[in-house]
Amino acid sequence: MKHIPNILSAIRILLVGVFVLLFSKEEYISSIIIYAIAFLTDLLDGYLARRFGWTSSIGKVLDPLADKLMLVAVLACFYAVGKLDLWILITIATVELIMIAVGAILYFRKVVVYADWFGKISTGLFALAIILTFVNIIWQTCDWYQYLYIAAVISSLVAFIHYGINTIKRRYFKKNIDD
Repeated sequence: MKHIPNILSAIRILLVGVFVLLFSKEEYISSIIIYAIAFLTDLLDGYLARRFGWTSSIGKVLDPLADKLMLVAVLACFYAVGKLDLWILITIATVELIMIAVGAILYFRKVVVYADWFGKISTGLFALAIILTFVNIIWQTCDWYQYLYIAAVISSLVAFIHYGINTIKRRYFKKNIDD
């Protein structure tokens, strides 16, 4: 049972490919369903890991990796159909790539920096912007979703800076960072 959160994270990684395939075939309703399933399994694996103590070092890497891959894939798909500005895609892809690389390095050094509320707020803003982008694609309404991306990018950059500060503290001062 303790492996369920890791299995859910692995499933989310597989769902990234399913999402891209469906989106490329203009199956937008199916795409949003896959995105919703991935989002809900993210919530479920986090709940199970915390509630029952089913956390693991690999889970602390797989979970954010699945989130980052899905986010970049969704944003790239939206850019491909003209629903997202390139600067947003490049900014977020760069931040996420750096975080994946730093996370991998820290993992192999047995240092884990935990998720915090800054990242959760960013994730929530992106999820809302993504849903509203789908609303715009499917029903051609709600074109103010782009403002949510700006808020999400700002919150993502704040989370990135906070993550960097905590990483430096953890690495050089050996403090337990559990914000």
